[in-house]
Amino acid sequence: MINIKIFQALLLLSLIFVPFQSEAKNLPKFLFEKALQESNDGDFIQAEKDWSFYLKENPNDAAALSNRGNIRLALGDPQGAIRDQTMAIEISPEDLDPYLNRGIAEEALQRWDDASKDYKYVLNQNPKDVSALYNLANVMGSMDNWIEAKKFFSQAASSNNAMAMARSSEALAIYQLGDIELAEKKIRILIRKYPLFADARAALSALLWCKGFLGEAESNWAAAAGLDIRYRDKDWLLNVRRWPPKPTNDLIAFLALEDR
Repeated sequence: MINIKIFQALLLLSLIFVPFQSEAKNLPKFLFEKALQESNDGDFIQAEKDWSFYLKENPNDAAALSNRGNIRLALGDPQGAIRDQTMAIEISPEDLDPYLNRGIAEEALQRWDDASKDYKYVLNQNPKDVSALYNLANVMGSMDNWIEAKKFFSQAASSNNAMAMARSSEALAIYQLGDIELAEKKIRILIRKYPLFADARAALSALLWCKGFLGEAESNWAAAAGLDIRYRDKDWLLNVRRWPPKPTNDLIAFLALEDR
């Protein structure tokens, strides 16, 4: 399984390009592999052409359909992505990657209920799937259900394969729910382990400003801003990174004060 990051509104969600059991073992194997490599390299326009060409001769290849769906999402066509993932599911319902990938496309259209159903299906089959846990938590947050969001972020964060972003998101959900001391403890643990992690530095800046510790907030913000300037952008924070509203508003208020 090959993971890539899609640098669009779903920046933090992994689309999964899948060489699972498929006609890729037969001719034209080279074309499947070529399209897969283009997908992994980020050459999305050419990859979409090659997946489509391959699928003309192999229309029932679920892996190719799912991969083309990912490419279509990356190219800004979530409806086309959903169609391809749905066809992949119909052909190979036992494979979980197309459900995950369809959920991401549904999120792009803010179809929260549909995305939630796909992620929950994956979790019914594999309760420890970190991507499904993390994505479902983001959906719960988008639906303003931060209690459920925190629960799923915590499950993702406690996994042996936990992403640092899942741990940061867990702390931010705790911050949103009002337990500032626990949120601070978790963010500081993250920073000790990943001192160059911009998300945790920015989160600590907001939290410390909220507590009245302006000097330490400024020092953490200096680190965060040097690592990733996007944390100045409220729209990016809420809709791309998908921070909860309270830490977002605290950070923006802190930055407004700093900019005077």
